[in-house]
Amino acid sequence: MSYLIDTNVISEVRKGRNAHPAVAHWWEGVEDKALWLSALVIGEIRQGVERARRRDPHQAQALEAWLQAVTTEFNDRVLPVNSDVAETWGRLNGSRPLPVIDALLAATALVNDLTLVTRNVEDIEGTGVAVLNPWIHRSMGA
Repeated sequence: MSYLIDTNVISEVRKGRNAHPAVAHWWEGVEDKALWLSALVIGEIRQGVERARRRDPHQAQALEAWLQAVTTEFNDRVLPVNSDVAETWGRLNGSRPLPVIDALLAATALVNDLTLVTRNVEDIEGTGVAVLNPWIHRSMGA
């Protein structure tokens, strides 16, 4: 099984020993090659760096270093939002409006046959994507 990681999950893992125990336990039990990111997650982390830069340059520097580590680690495991993802996203939003990023992640997971790992389970209910919430460490079909 392979997984598409949401920003909230990789941000939790960044906390190291302070990460939620269930999230840390799940993360440690998965092989690196089974973990994938969306380019959107890289964008959300970049957004966090830029927001921090205005209020706390030291924090921004730490986040920048983390972003570079993430992009290096996931170098060949970052998925784009391509036309297949966009088409799937459009179909998902046809029945009811969904949060844009969450729906694009769900579409990316569906197109690439991945389980979406996120805390935002309610945001993507009914999309048909396989979901795992590592805070409660169980997998389900949405």
